[in-house]
Amino acid sequence: MSSDQPLLLEIQKGESKTLEFKQQLPKGQQIAKTLIAFANGSGGKLIVGVTDDRQLVGIQDDIFELQDKITSMIYELCAPQLAAQIYIENIDGVELLVVEVARGSLFPYYLKSVGREQGTYIRLGASNRVASPEHIQQLELQRLNISFDALANYQYPLEKLDLTVLEAAFKAADKTLTLEKMLNLKLVIEEQGQRYASHGLLILLGQYEHVMTQCARFKGTNMSVFLDRKEYTGDLFSQIEQTEIFIKNHLSLRAEIRGLKRYDYLEIPENAIREALVNAYVHRDYSNFGRNIKVAVYDDLVNIVSPGGLPNGLTEADLLQGRSEIRNRVLARVFRELGYIEHWGSGLQRIKQMCEAENLPTPEFLETNDFFDVKLYRPVIELESGAIGGAIDDSSGVIEDLGGAIEASQLTERQQEILVLIRRNPKVSYRSLAEQLGINQSALQKHLNHLKDVGWLERVGGTRGYWAIKKEFGGEV
Repeated sequence: MSSDQPLLLEIQKGESKTLEFKQQLPKGQQIAKTLIAFANGSGGKLIVGVTDDRQLVGIQDDIFELQDKITSMIYELCAPQLAAQIYIENIDGVELLVVEVARGSLFPYYLKSVGREQGTYIRLGASNRVASPEHIQQLELQRLNISFDALANYQYPLEKLDLTVLEAAFKAADKTLTLEKMLNLKLVIEEQGQRYASHGLLILLGQYEHVMTQCARFKGTNMSVFLDRKEYTGDLFSQIEQTEIFIKNHLSLRAEIRGLKRYDYLEIPENAIREALVNAYVHRDYSNFGRNIKVAVYDDLVNIVSPGGLPNGLTEADLLQGRSEIRNRVLARVFRELGYIEHWGSGLQRIKQMCEAENLPTPEFLETNDFFDVKLYRPVIELESGAIGGAIDDSSGVIEDLGGAIEASQLTERQQEILVLIRRNPKVSYRSLAEQLGINQSALQKHLNHLKDVGWLERVGGTRGYWAIKKEFGGEV
């Protein structure tokens, strides 16, 4: 492949959100759907003369007639009128016809014959889909340069709301929440002498039941067996905090000795986790009431999935170049005001840099259909057997097989030490455990509670009983 043939490089990457191949010119409505979807999204190119498997076969018909035909199709079938560039590309003697459409501004674009409700198309991956009513509303708001969270909800007069949570968040940031500030941030919308809460304010306060975060810890690297799961509702600040705690509770600590002191660090940088979470909450599509943010912890990675895909025509290539678009401007401004966001458009780059600085695999940022997917990879722990987790002797501080599957990557070093001591003496007392570990009983109790909660440890027989390390844990989906 030659670098002086950029179109060939694009073709070799395959069909995508912004690229579609046709061996020959399709029927009118087929081509119109693709061009409409491009205009409603990030723009794109339809290339005629390329097979689905990326083979260049060229144009057999008169190219100039095809150009005229496409121009007529666009005029007759698409509304509002969209601008398209139609030109010929010659690659190694093979002539291709390219129809290039830029991202539009008169949203939504749709098929005239069907109408806006059923004829608006969007691009999901490499396919065209009829847009949902929620997505059509988003497109309309984009045309007006308004975000969903800046719209007033007339069912919620300001005087009926408890602002305690928001006031506390501002106080924690050494700031005061005033009516003027709320109006400036568009948390409150004033119309005809009445003040109403915006969607952004109601989302922050936890007034919408559909705004929920679902968290799960899975055994292994797939979703076959749950080890732990939680659902968090309420105000957005507590959801972020609880979700962060959930993730951290299911990650391991690594130790570093400096001089005579030992320092413990989370295996994935805490700031990277928090940055990824804030990004998910700021960019989530809140207009769709049927989907939640989902967080999954596996043996090999932490996966944060936010509904809505990339906002406002943004592509994955744009992300790599540091470009950013904000879906929820009210939430973004509030988080910026409170210090959750430092600089616009730099969050994903910082996550990447923080993980790479710790010699972790590069995080992945993917648009998968109508979701945005962040993968933060955990460090690979190589044992003598060559596996992650498994069996190591007491002296190394890792648990033997125990007849089941207790994996080292799922436990902190302290938790491993606790299980080793319990295996040696199942009737060991709380006091003895605390003394051997060199920690107080309160700290010990937190570790024991965690081990019990996630199914690794069980107390049998009360105060005069014994500890049982469970061979198998979790349950099937």
